[in-house]
Amino acid sequence: MKKFMDEDFLLSTETARRLYHDYAEKLPILDYHCHIRPQEIAEDKRFDNLAQIWLGGDHYKWRQMRSNGVEERCITGDAPDREKFQKWAETLERAIGNPLYHWSHLELRRYFGYQGVLNARTAQDVWDLCNEKLQGEEFSARGLIRASHVSLLCTTDDPADDLRWHRLLREDKSFEVQVLPAFRPEKAMNIAAPGFAEYVSRLGAAADVGVQSFAGLKTALSRRMEFFHELGCRESDHSLDYVMYEPAADAEIEAIFAKALRGEAVSYGEELKYKTAFLLFAAGEYRRLGWVMQLHYGVKRDNNRRLFCTVGADAGIDCINDYTPSASLAEFLNALNEREALPRTILYSLNPADNAAIGTVIGCFQDSECAGKLQQGSAWWFNDHKQGITEQLTSLANLGLLGNFIGMLTDSRSFLSYTRHEYFRRILCDLIGGWVENGEYPDDEEALSAIVQDVSYRNAVRYFRFLGI
Repeated sequence: MKKFMDEDFLLSTETARRLYHDYAEKLPILDYHCHIRPQEIAEDKRFDNLAQIWLGGDHYKWRQMRSNGVEERCITGDAPDREKFQKWAETLERAIGNPLYHWSHLELRRYFGYQGVLNARTAQDVWDLCNEKLQGEEFSARGLIRASHVSLLCTTDDPADDLRWHRLLREDKSFEVQVLPAFRPEKAMNIAAPGFAEYVSRLGAAADVGVQSFAGLKTALSRRMEFFHELGCRESDHSLDYVMYEPAADAEIEAIFAKALRGEAVSYGEELKYKTAFLLFAAGEYRRLGWVMQLHYGVKRDNNRRLFCTVGADAGIDCINDYTPSASLAEFLNALNEREALPRTILYSLNPADNAAIGTVIGCFQDSECAGKLQQGSAWWFNDHKQGITEQLTSLANLGLLGNFIGMLTDSRSFLSYTRHEYFRRILCDLIGGWVENGEYPDDEEALSAIVQDVSYRNAVRYFRFLGI
């Protein structure tokens, strides 16, 4: 029997162990999509205790604590931090087979040097050890990023944001890690959402444009994209129910937009037409600027309305949406391709049943602009566990070129979540190592080392074309 989480954790063959320890383990991390607040990095935030850094804002953990019958006061409420941590330790003990069990223990080992097991009985020892270490200088936000060997990270930012904290970080020569904005125009796209007209006014003010039409909105967005570009932005991100394609004439889109500005209800059909026009425009601008477009879809959000009303968004009450038609995705990409406006694009679906569909769609639109111009994104959210990552990698390998994959991201608000890259790299090396030992790929050290290093880090460096890295 193997020891729990030893140095060969998840590495089941000699080839897998060689690939990981010799080629993947020491590579830096390029975290091209996360939800860390740039203000916390600029101010070099410190944490008083383990509950603050571990449980604050972590809806992955909140969801499992509710599944363990924990009262909400000990999850998102006003219970003392020590009590919240105890409830988390009790929950983790039951989480056999859940990636949170592995992530939590990887974090305890890599950052705090704790080699034991966290459970209800050891919670006090872990609490004392970690809280003492959190007082050290190296446990600030910047210290944790440095300790994780991060070369660059991208936050997620609204087009109307003044990017104050990004400007400060860019001017701060004492911090060597690049922190770049990513353009997320969700509020400008969600025409049926409450407060849309007010947001459009705020976006117009940020761009110094009076937005009274969709044409005016496009001008404002273009100006904001240029502003983001000057501060190093090279990617966008869109959160969608699914990738729709409902084209309409310019006059109809203008009428729909005017209706929304007046505060009138927009029908679902009108919403789809507006969002299609919005995405077609935005993608063309991304292509002009040389940006990457990320499309995240297949999620139904905020399902528990009672909890949403008390806790708010990102509370751990989202689920997989199984309406993700590949036909409209293909039509949307084709429309961009016809216009010569298709940017480098990454597609993530929360529905793992979409793996094969994405793999076949992206194969229709690859070209010589770069290797892997269209990417199937890493196993996302509810899928970033051992089985989900293995299935995504296997599907991509079966239908495309795994060697061109741009690899892992954290998609996290936590400064400790970089161990997810280690988790991913171990699974990648184990999968490839198994194929080699089963005679499905030659034991070619040069080829294998290149693939492992490329997928783990180097492909992302080439793909995003960030400056100075």
